[in-house]
Amino acid sequence: MNPLSPASGATQGGFAVACCVVAAIVGIPLIWLIATYNRFARLGQQVKESWSGVDVELKRRHDLVPNLVATVQGYAQHERATLELVIAARAKAIQAGSALRERVDGEAELGQSLGKLLVVAEAYPQLKSDRNFLELQRELSLTEDRIAAGRRFYNANVRELNALRIEFPSNLVAGVFGFAAERFFELEDASQRDVPQAKF
Repeated sequence: MNPLSPASGATQGGFAVACCVVAAIVGIPLIWLIATYNRFARLGQQVKESWSGVDVELKRRHDLVPNLVATVQGYAQHERATLELVIAARAKAIQAGSALRERVDGEAELGQSLGKLLVVAEAYPQLKSDRNFLELQRELSLTEDRIAAGRRFYNANVRELNALRIEFPSNLVAGVFGFAAERFFELEDASQRDVPQAKF
């Protein structure tokens, strides 16, 4: 048969079409799989990065607590129970494991104890006018604001990752490659959502 005959050209053309169809059947799902996997990986990194921002502010709060306690102690020595509560809550927050639930619980307890400490300060006019205390209280308030902003950013990233994880068909990729749901950084008690403040 002549290689330039119409029948030969039709066979070659049919083979080329079949190759294109097979490439599309295999290639499109493969491209989607790679893109979805990479999206999970990117979101996972964003969650870790946003948590590290929260973690920096939590450590900053931990560093402020001893100075705040020492200042209050100078004026309110008989408030030992409240001071010890704050110190114990700080220790618990620092020693919390890497599990988010443990961290959130420890930080919530620290936030509550700081609120009690600032309420105690209300009873001591000299303390309320102490420049060092006012500066520490201002720094604590700014830190709490940054923690709240970081928590919102972290939770937004977690929400996007978790939504992708349960949507079809990306949930198939999550299941195959083991992308787990991330936990939100939420406070259980609505009263804990308020930044501890003392009105001076």
